This record gives sequence, structure tokens and C-alpha cells, in this order.
Amino acid sequence: MTADPSGLVAEAFEAQRDRLRALAYRVLGSHADAEDVVQEAWMRLVRQDGASIGNLAGWLTTVVGRISLDLLRSRQARPETAYGHGFAELVVTPGGDPAPDEQVALADSVGFALLVVLDSLTPGERLAFVLHDMFAVPFQEIGQILGKSADATKMIASRARRKVQAVDRPACPGREHREVVRAFRAAALGGDFEALLRVLDPDVKLTVDTPGGVVVTLGATKVAAGARMFSGEAARHRPVLVNGVPGHMSWRPDGTPLSVVAFTVAEGRITGIHIIVDPAKLASIRLPDPA
Repeated sequence: MTADPSGLVAEAFEAQRDRLRALAYRVLGSHADAEDVVQEAWMRLVRQDGASIGNLAGWLTTVVGRISLDLLRSRQARPETAYGHGFAELVVTPGGDPAPDEQVALADSVGFALLVVLDSLTPGERLAFVLHDMFAVPFQEIGQILGKSADATKMIASRARRKVQAVDRPACPGREHREVVRAFRAAALGGDFEALLRVLDPDVKLTVDTPGGVVVTLGATKVAAGARMFSGEAARHRPVLVNGVPGHMSWRPDGTPLSVVAFTVAEGRITGIHIIVDPAKLASIRLPDPA
């Protein structure tokens, strides 16, 4: 693209930035990756001959879609980089009724539930579903990104929609979920092994994000045996929602985050526990300590 002395191209791009960022985030499930994709779209726009672009919004949608699709496919080739299983994006809000200024973060955490569901789709299905059902992009334009006909793209989107509708999305935790989490914490603090087994699903999965990597423990007996890890720093913690599921957060005496624990609850038992102690991930949390 030729120089833009009047700044009209940059101004037009900035008018599209929020929409493009939202689109890329819904496709990729990562704010950081979405920012990178939008920046790459800008760089491609700068190199493009402006006279060849008839519809800037449509052109940018196509470019962002293609870059996002390539990134999704690269993740599929390298499963360890997938975002749906490691809380790569942490949205932590207080566990009680949120204040008005916390509503946006809470909405993000509820939206994360949909991102978890979208992880069950293939890259093509996810892109087609997001672009058509969330952003009303015509099937013909989506097909250009996928290299498919409009009819084939419509079938891909329909298949994706059926998959999304068939999956039970994680619900916002109610009183029963919070009671299960409180019962688990009380049993852990009291060293009550039998009470722990009663509240844990037999096939519970414990995942711990550490600076050295991810450690996974399977089964209620093993998780209950190691429950002493939940008893530390009991005086400086508060109930929270972690990406929309109930949990706890604790702080060091200097006010820096120590850990975040998230619980997945189904049918009155804990089926999953995710602990984050990696300082790099905890650094993104802006929730102040309760002291």
C-alpha cells in the first residue's frame, strides 16, 4: 500500500480493530494471540495496494480469518499448545455477587465456557461457526477462507452448530457448587480423609500448573492423600470464580498472588481441580488480596 499521509487508512483500520480482535479471540481463545493476529493483519494491509481493496471490512475479516485458521491448524499439529486445557487465559473475579466494575470480567469468564466447548471443534468448524453464527459473515466469504464452496461451508457450520448444542456448557456455579467447594476445603484443612473421598468424584483429575510444567494426578484416593497442599495460607484467601468456575485464591504476606485453585463440580462431586502456582500466569491477575 502506498503512503497514507492523511491517515485515512490507519483511521479506517482502527475503526475495525475492536471487531477484529473480538473475532480472533473467539476463534483462538487467547487475547495475546488475538492481538498478534490483528497486528499481522495491519502489516498486511500496509503492504497491500489500496486500490485493490473494494471492501476494507470484508478484506480484513478474510485476512484475520485466514491467519487465525493457520494458527488453529498449527496448534492441532502441536497439541501441547492448545488453550482449552490449561487456563492459559485467567479471568478471576470475586466469588460473591460482583460489583458493577467487575461485571465485564465476569462476562468474560462466562464467555470462556463457550470457548471450552469450541475446543471440541475442528479448526474449519470453529472458524465457520464463529464467523457465521457470531459475526454473520456470509458463507461464500467463509468458504473463500476455507477453500470450500458456499454449500460445503454451510454444511461445516451446521455440523459445528450441532456439536456445540450437544455439549453441556459449564454452568455458572450456584449455591450447591459453592457448598461442595467449601466442604472440600473444610475437609482438607481438617485432614478428614473420609470426608474428602465423599466430596471427590472417583475419577477426579488434579492439574497443577508450576513454573516447571504441568503435573497431573488422577483418582480420588491420590488427590485426597495430597490434599495438604490446599491447607496452606488459609488466613489470606478468598473464594473466587476462575474462568466461571468456583475456586479460591491465596496471597503471600507481601500481597503478591500465591495460588489460584479452580474446581469443576458435577452432580454434587468435584470432578476436576486446577491449581495455578506458576508466577508467570498469576501475574496477569489484578484481583487485590483481602487483607
